[in-house]
Amino acid sequence: MSVDARDLRRQRRRNARQATALLAGMISGLALAAWLLAGAQGLIAVAIAGAVLIAVRPQVPPAVVLRLYGAVPLPAHAAPDLHRLVAALADRAGLPSTPRLHYVPSRLLNAFAVGRPEHAAIAVTDGLLRRLEGRELAGVLAHEISHVRSDDVWVMSLADVLTRLSHALAYAGLALLALGLPLLQAQAVDLALVALTLLALPTLVTLLQLALSRSREHDADLEAARLTGDPVGLARALAILDREHGRGWERILAPQRRGPDPLLLRTHPPTQERIARLRALAPATRYRVPVRPEGYAPAGLAPVRRRPRLRATGVRW
Repeated sequence: MSVDARDLRRQRRRNARQATALLAGMISGLALAAWLLAGAQGLIAVAIAGAVLIAVRPQVPPAVVLRLYGAVPLPAHAAPDLHRLVAALADRAGLPSTPRLHYVPSRLLNAFAVGRPEHAAIAVTDGLLRRLEGRELAGVLAHEISHVRSDDVWVMSLADVLTRLSHALAYAGLALLALGLPLLQAQAVDLALVALTLLALPTLVTLLQLALSRSREHDADLEAARLTGDPVGLARALAILDREHGRGWERILAPQRRGPDPLLLRTHPPTQERIARLRALAPATRYRVPVRPEGYAPAGLAPVRRRPRLRATGVRW
């Protein structure tokens, strides 16, 4: 199978349906919590808040996220070929502007994108630049650019806001029920059902958020393979990341641990499943972007030697 326009359109339609259904489920959970607490007025408040969120499209400023990681702009003279690679990928993806490159002085292997397509930034760690070969790094960067192109940063930010609001309403409702229980003993059965519903809502909404994240990852993998013409490069990069960090990128920002990790609690699909999907795509006869086989270690920057640690901001790098 090859990465052609038909495959991509099919995948995008499927993921659009999934994303719509999952976001609708999260909004329904939020609406249920509001209705249990305030009836029709609660539903109206949720509807107004949802309309405002969609209209305003709020997001955490990219500079704030980059500052949390200690990311600094990566000058073009330190990695000119890397800048050309990102520009070529952004052009193929049809982005209105090339994402700004930032450097994170960390031995961890990580990359992430922030911002909207018009003013996005991609951060890469020192460990990633020095550990991955050219094909592998190109696949990772294409994956992040695919997230930017699909506006996944905003979609997941919206999902996070809905999840936090659902949690806040559910816990507030439980607190109110606890305070009002002695006065409403005649309705104990109804109160018990309401309490159980409020207890279950945060977990259900969180599971929907995780499922939404996994669906966006599959789409970004396929789009990255189309941008580079080299699905095997990304597959190899995922295998290295999995070996370095264990069970996918969600472990990068948390202490390593080995224990039960059911699919429902993953922010990313299983790495082996992603690798198998990518390797099932026919390898390209030629790359669609300029790639340096030897990699993209930045010039003039010494390798980071210090071990990653958990910072005061709550981020490990």
